[in-house]
Amino acid sequence: MTLRSRVLILVSALAVLAGVAAASVLHASARADRRDQARPGGPRITSGRLALTGGGRRMVFRNMAWGPHRDELVSVPAADPSGPRTASGVKCLRFHAASGTGVCLRAVHGPVQDTYRAVILDARLRERAHYDVPGVPSRARVSPSGRFAAWTAFVGGDSYAGTAFSTRAAIVDTRTGRLTPTLEAYRIVKDGRPYRAADVNFWGVTFAADDRTFYATMATRGSTYLVRGDLRARTLTTLHANVECPSLSPDGTRIAYKKRVEGAPEDAPWHLYVLELRTGRETALAEPRSVDDQLVWRDARTLVYALPGDYGADLYAVPADGTGTAHRLTGAALSPAYVD
Repeated sequence: MTLRSRVLILVSALAVLAGVAAASVLHASARADRRDQARPGGPRITSGRLALTGGGRRMVFRNMAWGPHRDELVSVPAADPSGPRTASGVKCLRFHAASGTGVCLRAVHGPVQDTYRAVILDARLRERAHYDVPGVPSRARVSPSGRFAAWTAFVGGDSYAGTAFSTRAAIVDTRTGRLTPTLEAYRIVKDGRPYRAADVNFWGVTFAADDRTFYATMATRGSTYLVRGDLRARTLTTLHANVECPSLSPDGTRIAYKKRVEGAPEDAPWHLYVLELRTGRETALAEPRSVDDQLVWRDARTLVYALPGDYGADLYAVPADGTGTAHRLTGAALSPAYVD
């Protein structure tokens, strides 16, 4: 047998072994995926078409269940949040949508380290534009009209509960592509006076329906504030202390948010509240646990948010008026948006 023949036999044997190994891995992976989806109480997930308009009232969110659709956007009827899920094939770390426009914050895997990107999606989840994100994504919002999108990223540290972190909150006009990469470029009015400080951070943008007004959290000198932003004047004005991750109600009159409470553990410091913007009256919500999320208004009466779960996160709902009790909507889910 010649040397060339021996080499060919060796190469062929290696190819066969590699094929057997790959088939074994794929078979084991498929079995694991089926096992995960067959667990009692686990979600049923099938591939399909997903759009941000049409098809009735639905909830779209990041699927956290292990299996072939992990991290994909999935859809369920709003009236059946624990029902079968339709998976889109589009993966996001954070997501929000309104009026046929979505914002998807995703990782871009590189040979040395991951980077992050904000992707603007159309109603059929096709990419319209994308923008670099300078750190780990944490919050995402689209304005009611779909014209503006915002996102927040950590650029240092890894938790709002700590003190050594920095954030960047960006806003983009999805029609023109004009990007404000950081709200630190806006003029700040604090307690009626111009304010400047090196330690200012912003996060958790939420939009009003007028395509001009928005709200966010500002942190400076160890305190947090609710600020009202003006997209045309490029100003930020403080309104209320101790407000984080605001979420504006559909009628624009109330802000749902997390608030640090005295006596709570340092690593679980937040309780949920609703603020009436006209009167400044605060109402504590019936959720006894600490919540580190930006709430979503399902409707004028109900708020939805994430808490840690077996797959990473589960979604819960609580009445917005302080009555009732919190209850679990669905498991293995994060970053919901309600679409029609």
